[in-house]
Amino acid sequence: MIENITLTDFRNHTSSRIKTGGHHNIIITGPNGAGKTAILEAVSILSGDRGMRGAPIGEMSRFGANNGFSIFAELSDETQISVYFNPGDTNRRAKIDGDSATLSDLANTLRMVWITPREDRIFVDGASERRTFFDRLVSSFDANHPGRVAKLSKLLSERAFALKNGRDSRWIDALDIQISGTAITIADARIKYAGELNYFLSDCAISVSGIIESMLLNGITAATAEREYLKYLNENRELIGDKMVLDGPHKSDFGVFNHTLNLPANLTSTGQQKTVLLNIILAHAKLIHTKTSKQPIILLDEAAAHLDAAARTNLFNELSSTNAQVWATGLDTNVFKDVPDAAFVTCTNGNINNILSSEIK
Repeated sequence: MIENITLTDFRNHTSSRIKTGGHHNIIITGPNGAGKTAILEAVSILSGDRGMRGAPIGEMSRFGANNGFSIFAELSDETQISVYFNPGDTNRRAKIDGDSATLSDLANTLRMVWITPREDRIFVDGASERRTFFDRLVSSFDANHPGRVAKLSKLLSERAFALKNGRDSRWIDALDIQISGTAITIADARIKYAGELNYFLSDCAISVSGIIESMLLNGITAATAEREYLKYLNENRELIGDKMVLDGPHKSDFGVFNHTLNLPANLTSTGQQKTVLLNIILAHAKLIHTKTSKQPIILLDEAAAHLDAAARTNLFNELSSTNAQVWATGLDTNVFKDVPDAAFVTCTNGNINNILSSEIK
């Protein structure tokens, strides 16, 4: 867990420090534009990721500061981690206990998952958004997954370039071999993760769909699936309108079926979709803790949006029983008054007031 975190020249925070006091739930409230989401974004960057907004690094520095930014945190086991960005750097840098570290080192130190208002429509948006979200979950379960996804994207770009420029078929043969092997590994990781996650889901179930995922789910071995996909690649080298039309893991999708309502999640109400999404996040946290013994961090931006009173109560009860530290934002403190084991932070124009629940009279 994070014991304290300090933001310096990050977004609209000049210098803000939050103490959690060992609490499992950190509730951040305040008006729009106060800097609530910026706090969650800073926490997310400590995982080695680009951050929950996916914004360019240069945009994260406080406007007008021209000094870069830094995020420093002390964990419950006394480990100290920091991420900082200096003017002129091309990327952020990291330290663990004062020593230089890689971003992957941070990922192994803190396991993190988040949802933002953007994900509230995940079940009705396009497959690309769902696939990106799902792969982010898989990445917390399989640290090598994002590298494979990035590699597949690069290989597909190289293949399209080779086809457009009439490269030698032997060159494309070599690319197809790499693509097929990488594609099978990606699909297999998604299937394994979905199966593990479904164990912790009671009211809904995740399914994965795609040309390779379907082969593996139908009992075809990975080796056979790889040969079949390689054959497919060899037979599909035509360009249509100067574009490469190709199926594969880069076109896969996932769906969720709500057992309580006996409906696919995309056919349920906005509030019911948000409830399913939160259930997936909570199940994910349980899975990570079971598999790694690490206590993950859950970031919930506008956590109570679209939820009625009963759904909020159920969410807060689930949060109290989940072996994770939860950082949640909202406009109204009263909405969170029944959250157990909580530290409360009010945020206004980048300034914070940090109150531990033990200090509340």
